[in-house]
Parts: sequence; C-alpha cells; structure tokens
Amino acid sequence: MDAVFRFNHYRHICSIRLLHFFFFFPFFRCKLTLSTALLPNEALPTKSGYLPVTPTSDSAIFYVFYEAQEPTSPLSQTPLLICLQGGPGCSSMLGNFLELGPCRVNFHKGPDEPLVLEPNPGSWNRIFGLLFLDSPIGTGFSIASKPEEIPRVLIKVAQHLYEAITPFIDSNPSFKSPQIYRTGESYAGKYAPAIEYHISKNPEAGAGEASVGGGDSDRGRELERGVGGEEQSNGLAPEHDGCRDSARFNEEGQVQELLRDDDVKRSLGAKRPDVFEVCSDFVKGVLHEDVMKSAKYMVESLVRESSTRVLLYQGNFDLKDGVASTEAWVKTLKWEGIEGFLGADREVWKVNGELAGHVQRCGSLTNAVVFGAGHLLPTDKALNSQAMIEDWVLGKGLFGSVQKDNFSTNSRDQCQFREFKARLVEQFTTILILNPFKCAFVSTIL
Repeated sequence: MDAVFRFNHYRHICSIRLLHFFFFFPFFRCKLTLSTALLPNEALPTKSGYLPVTPTSDSAIFYVFYEAQEPTSPLSQTPLLICLQGGPGCSSMLGNFLELGPCRVNFHKGPDEPLVLEPNPGSWNRIFGLLFLDSPIGTGFSIASKPEEIPRVLIKVAQHLYEAITPFIDSNPSFKSPQIYRTGESYAGKYAPAIEYHISKNPEAGAGEASVGGGDSDRGRELERGVGGEEQSNGLAPEHDGCRDSARFNEEGQVQELLRDDDVKRSLGAKRPDVFEVCSDFVKGVLHEDVMKSAKYMVESLVRESSTRVLLYQGNFDLKDGVASTEAWVKTLKWEGIEGFLGADREVWKVNGELAGHVQRCGSLTNAVVFGAGHLLPTDKALNSQAMIEDWVLGKGLFGSVQKDNFSTNSRDQCQFREFKARLVEQFTTILILNPFKCAFVSTIL
C-alpha cells in the first residue's frame, strides 16, 4: 500500500430489458489487442466492459479482467481475486495502474519525464486471475443512469456488486470451479466483507474469502486511536502542510491523466464520454451518511464461519487506516476465537530471506503488517504484497494451516486452546443456568 516513509502516507490524510442493456453495454468484450502509445499490450486486459446491476436500469459496473500470467493450475481452477477501491467513489483503475495490476505508471518519474506504463514485478495476477470493478455505480467508468440510483448505504453497494459478479462468473467458461477472493482497500474494507455477508444470506451464490487492506471497516473505533486530542492535532497541521508540499507526489494524478486519454479509454472499452475522475466527490457525497457506520458485525459474521477466511493487512507507515486503528476495532470483535487471536504471537515474516513484516493468526482470521509501506501498500512494497496475497490464498508459510520456519508450536497450540476454551464456556452457559452445581466442574477444566 504507500511508498517508503518519505512522507508518502500524508497523501490520504491531506431478459428484453437485458437484451436492450447488452446492446448498449456489451457484457463481455473480446480480448483486447489495440495497444496505444500510453497503453502497451502488456497492460491490455483479457476482457473488459460493463456488468448490469439491475434489469430495470442501464446502470452498470465497469470491469477489467486479467488472466493469470503464470497459472499453476488450469484456468478454470485458477483462483480469482476481485479488487475493489475505497474512497468511497475511487476507481479500481487506481489499484490497477498504480498498485497491483500487470503494469503501473512510472510514479517515480521526474517533472519533465513523460508518463509511461512499466511492468509491475509485484502484480497480483502472476498466478491468479484479477478482476477490477469500479464500484459503486457512478465511480470511475461505471455508469449511473440516474444520480438517485447511486447507493446510499453499504448493503446496496454489496447488492450491486453481487448482481454484477454472479453473471460474470456463471457466463464465463474459464470459471468452472474458481476459488473467489474479494479484496478491498481503505473504504473498500467495508465492501469486501459486505459482499461476503450478503452472500452468506444467499448461499446459492457460493461463498469466497475476504481480504481487507488498510481497511476502513469501523471508522468510529479507528478515530479513537487517532491523534490524541485537539492540541496535538493542531500542532501537527503545519507539519503536514510542509511535508505534503515538499513531497509533491501526484501518483493519483498520473493515473487520472492516463485514463483521460481517448485512445486509452477506447482500448479499455470504457463508454462514459465525460471527463474521467479517479475519485468522484459526487459519489462520496451520496454515501456520506454511511461513512461512519461500522461494518464490524459483517467481519464478525465471517470469522465465525469456519469455511471463510479473512485477511487484514496494513503498512506500518499507514497513518490513515493503519496498524493502531485496525488493532483498536479488531480487539472488540465478538467472536469465540478473539482471545486466541489476541494471544497469538506475532510471527516474524520474511520474503526471500529479507524481513517483510509480521503475521498474527488464529482460526479464520489473519492479520499481516508489512514493513516500509503506507496506505497504498502494493505501490510501496510490490513484491512483498504479492508474496503476502499468494501465500494467504494458497495457504503457505505463516499464512497457511501448516506453519514452517518461524512457526511457534506453542503459540499455535495456545491459540487453538483459547478457541476451545471460549467455545466450551459458551456451551456451558446454558447448562450453568439450568444446573448451578456444574460450576465446580467448569472451573476445574478451565
């Protein structure tokens, strides 16, 4: 998520109807081969286009899909990562061309150097499929046929995403039995668990897994771990302005410049004729009343399901939705495994022999802290973020059920015992109410 400490983290502080729809917005496009001066063949998606969110409207979510570059299994069995951007109202093309897509803007360029796309060594589609969605409608290249159709609440955002993703999966022969992982960054740390929560209420949809990066899942609790008062906040304000002005980073502006190019839009299959905005203030305003509402209960619902894994990850330099704020809301989770999770060791995590961060895990919940990264973690630590998501999806190393190297058997045993103990207490609660003589037995085994 952000570049090295270099003040980069300050950026984010500072039917018939269906046929009619498909006529205007093709459900799937053919593989694109029309490269441009700004968009080389390597950056062209396998497919792109629009996905309807309702049969009664022309509103649609814009998508870009990349096949795995080096799949380790048949494409029909290759895991699929669904990538969502935060904001609310920021385009997933920001994640595509700045963070984890196959090519990224040359954000380290000097002021007089031209804007170009460069191969991304830490692309998340190395061995996985990668699906970017501009959500909610009205965001990026997505289409809201009427302003009032833009969702005002989180559950409606999740509903639209579900309606868009389901036919994409069902109608694509490449996805016969895919493992699906929804990932959300920043404010999309609410979208990812919300989709899984919605699916849990609609089992026919097929469950997946959720990962949340620098997640804004429980803003009220996060704010409690912010700057320690008005005096400190006012004291930091001039420092913030100076750091921001001296850094002059404008990576998001570079992505916006790229996507305002007519040839690039044509190559991506984007239909919206208006000027592209990497983040929509209008969409953000529509969702304004939902911003402070917590999605923690959705995360709680997911971690209680043994079949659903949840990954939280933050850069240690992320001052927006970073380590302290994540810890603040995670420790309040109402989940039988929370005692085991909080008591689990933070295992030292290395990538290619180099220190990369630490990982804490118990049951279905994993939390990773990536060193040297801020809010846009894959931008800052591309290879480490790639290793993190691949190991978690595949269940390898510290992210797997079988631990190696730095695995502490004692720590894992303690985690499992705490989970067992919590469940035992829960099971005996009713018995104790009915028969208080059981108290001696319970106190003995606990």
